[in-house]
Amino acid sequence: MTTRNRFLMIPVAAALAFGMAACNDSSRQEASAAGDHAAAAGEHAAAATREAASNAAQETREAAAEAEVRAREASERAEAATREAAADAADATANAAETTAAKAREAAADARTDNE
Repeated sequence: MTTRNRFLMIPVAAALAFGMAACNDSSRQEASAAGDHAAAAGEHAAAATREAASNAAQETREAAAEAEVRAREASERAEAATREAAADAADATANAAETTAAKAREAAADARTDNE
């Protein structure tokens, strides 16, 4: 290769090196942009996760409050049913006692009649 050809190769090599550097800068910029997009997507996903967790927590609180109200109402109904059953049992006991007393009086009257 002659000296003249060597000198002509310098601008070609410089242009090639510049082009490669430009590609590297472009690739770096693209990689940086891709990283920025990935970070933004991660932030959106984190925000969506926080919102979903917050919504789930709120729904859980509401369900717990509703369950507490229903449990209280069921407890009140059970207490009322227990009171009613106790009153019915007391009435039945009183009726049975009256019936037994009436039979005892009747038996005593029959016994007096038999003894006379």
